Amino acid sequence: MKSLSIITLIAILTSCETRESSQKVSESSDKKFRPVYHFTPPSQWMNDPNGMVYYDGEYHLFYQHYPDSNVWGPMHWGHTVSTDLVSWEHLPIALYPDELGYIFSGSAVIDHENTSGLGSSENPPMIAIYTYHEPIGAKNKEIDYQTQGIAYSLDKGRTWTKYQENPVLANPGIRDFRDPKVSWMPEFEKWVMILAVKDHVNIYSSPDLKTWTKESEFGHEIGAHGGVWECPDLFKLTDQNGTEKWVMLVSINPGGPLGGSATQYFVGAFDGTTFTLSDEETRWIDHGTDNYAGVTWSNIPEQDGRRLFLGWMSNWQYANIVPTYEWRSAMTVPRELILRDTERGYEVHSKPVDELVKLEKQTVQPGSPEIREQVYLLTLETEPGKDFECTISNDLNEQVTIAFENGIFSFDRSKSGITDFEEGFGVKHEVDFSDLSIEKVKVYVDKASMEIFINDGQRVMTEIIFPNEPLVKINTSGAIKNAEVILLQ
Repeated sequence: MKSLSIITLIAILTSCETRESSQKVSESSDKKFRPVYHFTPPSQWMNDPNGMVYYDGEYHLFYQHYPDSNVWGPMHWGHTVSTDLVSWEHLPIALYPDELGYIFSGSAVIDHENTSGLGSSENPPMIAIYTYHEPIGAKNKEIDYQTQGIAYSLDKGRTWTKYQENPVLANPGIRDFRDPKVSWMPEFEKWVMILAVKDHVNIYSSPDLKTWTKESEFGHEIGAHGGVWECPDLFKLTDQNGTEKWVMLVSINPGGPLGGSATQYFVGAFDGTTFTLSDEETRWIDHGTDNYAGVTWSNIPEQDGRRLFLGWMSNWQYANIVPTYEWRSAMTVPRELILRDTERGYEVHSKPVDELVKLEKQTVQPGSPEIREQVYLLTLETEPGKDFECTISNDLNEQVTIAFENGIFSFDRSKSGITDFEEGFGVKHEVDFSDLSIEKVKVYVDKASMEIFINDGQRVMTEIIFPNEPLVKINTSGAIKNAEVILLQ
């Protein structure tokens, strides 16, 4: 174990280095690109969503955060809460690096039965389960520098105490051993952890969140393997016929279908020990470039019943160099995941949560002078399966084009504004959607992003952009029967 002072010194040196390498832009640019209705950190760096748990009327969102720079560095857990998934209240940093390492990604649960003994039946603890990343071991290219630790809170996540016998899961000698997603599974009467392990996942179980037993492995020769597996999740969904299936999410970087980061999913069965596939198709939760490391909230009330998802709206190809300075990165809008049994097999569809209707102000037609800012919902109704095009632009001739032609759906951001910070950013992204009969397209537009939901979430495409002026001019052609704009606030 390395001393706290050495790790602190590394953090300071990293901070100095990253500050010198930061891309600096004006404060006006920061304001221009900071989203209105997507979560962003108050300042500095953010990446993966962590510790997503609902408790006593609050949705908790923790996140990977470096409070001393706008590029990745020694990881902390930032913290925010919401009562409606729309407005977020910033809270103090929850977890700081310590003598065991930086605080990498993980999850949070409510230990209702106090199986851990860290609270009481009257005041059950909120438990965070996270990866310790020991930076000196990592720098020295050791292989056991990532372990799993826990911390607990008895005041609704406002203050935290780390378990004094951390780590609770030691490293067996694997370089990438991280991102624990833990759930209480009542049908098996135990806690289950799914953990990313290099190019696959391991599944563990525990009676008390402190002692863990390995149950199985999954994914060695299944799915995409162009990079390291990260940020897994495992949960049940019920399809439109009442059939229950288990869904596994696994993010991968690099190796996404459009380059860089992306999140794949698998549908199958889980018996408390082993996950078994329904089919071997590799599917993607989002077909754009900018939805990564997404996981779901735990402890959602049974009467609600939704499986709620949130992703990091960026890509490791350019996350450290996008043209903002005061803050960096945003989250996607929260989404409900829905299982559908289709002719193509089981699919997970994503739709924006119903709560987003609170943002809606006024419905206008494209071309209305009311569209002055880049904060709106664009709805397109199309003739089923036929080609169409929609160009969204400004007076600087900056534009994005959303199109469907000969079965190919595309998002072209090559002329979207600032694109020269990374060679592969300003390009046209194309996806084969020839299996779809597209009838409806919804585009949630914020200052630096567009989230495209096709056929009520049958497919999704998330893309970030950096126009120098708001993209408010909307032109449509082809099989678009109707277009409406709902102004958002």
